[in-house]
Amino acid sequence: MAFIDLNSDVGESFGNWTMGDDAAIFRSVSSANVACGFHAGDPSTIAQTCRDAVAAGVTIGAHVGYRDLAGFGRRFIDCSPTELADDVLYQVGALEAIARAAGGTIRYVKPHGALYNTIVTHDVQAKAVVDAVKAFGSDLPMLLLPGSVALRKAEAAGLRGVAEAFADRAYNPDGTLVSRREAGAVLHDEDTVAANMVRLATEGTIVARDGSAFKTTAESICLHGDTEGAVAMSAAVRRELEAAGVGIRSFV
Repeated sequence: MAFIDLNSDVGESFGNWTMGDDAAIFRSVSSANVACGFHAGDPSTIAQTCRDAVAAGVTIGAHVGYRDLAGFGRRFIDCSPTELADDVLYQVGALEAIARAAGGTIRYVKPHGALYNTIVTHDVQAKAVVDAVKAFGSDLPMLLLPGSVALRKAEAAGLRGVAEAFADRAYNPDGTLVSRREAGAVLHDEDTVAANMVRLATEGTIVARDGSAFKTTAESICLHGDTEGAVAMSAAVRRELEAAGVGIRSFV
């Protein structure tokens, strides 16, 4: 039987502001990208998310980002590589402490938002993020975009690079993600999303926004927790994958 991981961005609520339904989405996914407080999340939210993930048997990963609460981590920050590496290491360490208290541990790292997209091509920042993960000392896998600079640097540093695809995001024909500044960048139709992810898992192709298909490989599929209808969409993707003979399990 073929298997693939389903991951979701979670722990992104802040104080009285609620983002997503983490406990509900844990019924469908196998990995949780938990916010570390820099782009979203407060300590109590993060702790509850970790407890819910442990109870659901979902793998915990550190969702590290730029220090940008106001912009939800979706704005590029031109910081020095030392500052960026320190920020990433700080976030991983903080989440590990909370995860341990919840009875779990961090099993991988995934950059968030603008940082994720920047290190697809930005050599200096990609190295800074990889250096930070390496400095943590646990050889944590890194969840990254296929063909990215960061993926190559992670593997060169002796870390496992895990390629992922995005269920609820539109793609350009070259395999890059359509910018959130453009209309149609986020997908909401469950049937279309699920069919595209079944095609990825069984044929190794994704349909881009112009209707063309491109070849890609992915060990994990991301469904953003803040996307409208995320809980229903994640359930639909899991249901259709399993119906196609693809099992769901964490890549670690």
